[in-house]
Amino acid sequence: MKTLLTLLLCCVSSSAPPASSDFDALVDRYFDAYFQFHPSSATAAGFHQYDTELEDLAPQTVKAELASLSQFQTEFDRFPKTQLSETAAGDFEFVDSTIKARILDLQTTQSWRRDPDFYTQTASGSIFLIMKRNFAPQAERLRSVIAREKQIPRLFDQARANLNNSPRVFTEIALQQLPDTVEFFRKDVPEAFTEVKDSALLAEFKRSNEGAAAALQNYEKFLKDTWLAKSKGDFRLGAENYRKKLLYEEMVDIPLDRLLEIGFADLHHNQQRLKEVAAQIDPKRNPQEVLAELQQDHPKPQDLLQTFRNKLRELRDFISAKNIATVPSEILPMVEETPPFERALTVASMDTPGAYENKATEAFFNVTLPAPDWSAQKTAEWMQGFNRGTIASTAIHEVYPGHYFQFLWIKSAPSKTRKLLFTGANAEGWAHYCEQMMLDEGYGNNDPKLRMGQLQDALLRDARYIAGIQMHTGKMTLDAAREFFIKEGYQPPAVADEESKRGTSDPTYLVYTLGKLQIMKLREDYAKLKGDSFSLKEFHDTLMLQGGVPLKIIRQAMLGNNGPTL
Repeated sequence: MKTLLTLLLCCVSSSAPPASSDFDALVDRYFDAYFQFHPSSATAAGFHQYDTELEDLAPQTVKAELASLSQFQTEFDRFPKTQLSETAAGDFEFVDSTIKARILDLQTTQSWRRDPDFYTQTASGSIFLIMKRNFAPQAERLRSVIAREKQIPRLFDQARANLNNSPRVFTEIALQQLPDTVEFFRKDVPEAFTEVKDSALLAEFKRSNEGAAAALQNYEKFLKDTWLAKSKGDFRLGAENYRKKLLYEEMVDIPLDRLLEIGFADLHHNQQRLKEVAAQIDPKRNPQEVLAELQQDHPKPQDLLQTFRNKLRELRDFISAKNIATVPSEILPMVEETPPFERALTVASMDTPGAYENKATEAFFNVTLPAPDWSAQKTAEWMQGFNRGTIASTAIHEVYPGHYFQFLWIKSAPSKTRKLLFTGANAEGWAHYCEQMMLDEGYGNNDPKLRMGQLQDALLRDARYIAGIQMHTGKMTLDAAREFFIKEGYQPPAVADEESKRGTSDPTYLVYTLGKLQIMKLREDYAKLKGDSFSLKEFHDTLMLQGGVPLKIIRQAMLGNNGPTL
């Protein structure tokens, strides 16, 4: 296996021209500067020299970051990129585009001024990254937690000063998250450091942790009593900003009208496939009726995590047995409940260590269980989303051969850029592609119930694709998006509620379907190029070694041309 990885890596690497070393130095300086402004991202990547720092969102700091980005933009504009190797040239395009995306966010979309939940996520995420992984002894990590917690009251002071005309739905999402986030600080954070016996350190932690929890409670009161009534902003990006966001983040320059045509075509294709598969199960009932019955076939909430654990080993072994791709490691991720502060906007997620994390290499597959205070009806609706078919689809997407599998390949990526940066269409597109690919390759022995689950998840992503574009270009309201998820995406009402709200603050969650379709076209074109020598395993392995760059760059590397990605 190691030999195979080495041989494949040679295919995406070449001897570096002189300009490449200058470019490597430029990239190093860029990431060093980025991590100074984003210390939590540094922690996530495995660079622990930033663990005692917390993001600073003071206007002068934002201005300083913009100045830094502008300086790097100037350096990139002047760099002799034609002298770079093919891999470095791809990295150049990616980092250059990433800088433009960051400038767009700070100057124009301004999540730091519009989204109250941005601050809650920053605070909780910064602590979670340190408490979750054992990259250092508990006492050492606790000192870092204390250092960050002492800065959390300052962060929320900055939130109050910075927020300006938030969309009401953004404030509602923040208020939905905050009670669980307060509980996270009061309950979960202390439980992560029970091995620490230093009484002085524990006393300091008690003060800092209570200060952080109090800051969150005060922020919740501010949002509820003051800010919610003032939250009259428009969540929509507008067509031009949406186009720029796609261009800079995904290097996709396809007109939005054409993207919508592609999205509706995939939606209608998957709806037709759902009808065909439903007829195999019961030709006397329509797809909604068949799906409604299948949605009742789910584990009890208390059995859901173990059900997923049982599924992962089966998937990993299938990948190896069917020569779908090289599995770089046999180690399975840990399956756990979603952290409280992430519950409002996720059903399931994969939490992997950073590419440069060398000590705490464990990974976590998080699943959102029904909340104890939910009504019986809401709990039942939520569990419909974890029926037997969608459990398989979710496990494939998040773990094997989706996100976790892709993470296992990251250390073999040919550059720092490809280890540290990932586009949404690359990561989410790959995971979504895998849901269909695994069943196409025989997983589940053509069980129509599994195919129904895969197609229901595909329709969910199609609905995201269409709703994201239409909501942010003024063609669909939030309420209309919710109905679209139910009627056209075949989703339960509880899921439709969460998904439509998510789209207001995650406008480009079209990347699941977008990336899947890009990968399917890449595979089709690669198969034509290779002819009789085409190997699905070799295609997947070569794709994995490209790292997190946009599909446009991967096409150049694997096909040798800049043809359309869709």
